[in-house]
Amino acid sequence: MNSFNKLLVILDPADEHHKALKRALHMARLNPDCKLTLFLSIYDFSYEMTTMLSSEERDIMRSNLIADRKAWIDDLLSQFDTDNMEIEKEVVWHNRPFEAIIEEVLKNNHELLIKGTQVSPSFQNLLFTPTDWHLLRKAPCAVLLVKEHEWPSHGQIIAAVHTGSEEEHHQKLNKRIIEHAQAMSKTLDASVHLVNAYPSAPVNIAVEIPEFDVTEYSDALEQHHINRMAALGREFGISSHAQHLSQGLPEQVIPDFAKQLDAELVVLGTIGRTGISAALLGNTAEHVLDQINCDVLAIKPEDFKCPLA
Repeated sequence: MNSFNKLLVILDPADEHHKALKRALHMARLNPDCKLTLFLSIYDFSYEMTTMLSSEERDIMRSNLIADRKAWIDDLLSQFDTDNMEIEKEVVWHNRPFEAIIEEVLKNNHELLIKGTQVSPSFQNLLFTPTDWHLLRKAPCAVLLVKEHEWPSHGQIIAAVHTGSEEEHHQKLNKRIIEHAQAMSKTLDASVHLVNAYPSAPVNIAVEIPEFDVTEYSDALEQHHINRMAALGREFGISSHAQHLSQGLPEQVIPDFAKQLDAELVVLGTIGRTGISAALLGNTAEHVLDQINCDVLAIKPEDFKCPLA
């Protein structure tokens, strides 16, 4: 799998550090084939509701605001070295930013969506907005959520896999996660680590079934996960030293290893469910993502169908 070449960069005028733009420019410098589209969705409810303006006058005001924001993007770009980069700018008027972003992805087949995140000043962890969660669940391409820090050479990338499942869609998603992690590692000159969490024995089972050997069960479960991870390591050329397994919940294990390895990037999969299952998925994902202190690259299954398409 090659590096991402078509990047959609979500601009945020409120972000004085312009995290998403800086990350995208960094990637473009490392990959000369990168094409960037800088995207901004704007909306002012008062312009839609005023009775003082005709429909034509409102259209003119919207056009003027869009032109003003494009001029702001030009001023912003002038602060950076963009020589030999292919950069387009898109400003749209839309009252639902995540829908505007997804419509742009579908329209122009962007491969990677890059968006800055908020950061908790007390813990330096990521704080995800409602727009972030909509994009994680519904965007039809990979989503990179960016925190403020550099991506040094010879860094560490985590591929967070789920080796316990026998289901084909989980196994395919594991492979996509690793392939994307390795593609990013080539761009960034970084090392890839596999990380997996496996569950402990149910607490109540030893009470209900006295002859049940919890230790034997846990040992067998751990060995099963070790074997499955080793198989993935062999398939993708990842050494045993870069395979990390721990008993516990993903929302505990993945952030712990991200901190231990001082990872620059965690690559993980999102199924993108809707309805009740989305709430349950969001619960786990929210706990994982909220504690990761580095960038997150969220990968969808190959057969993912965008609910807005």
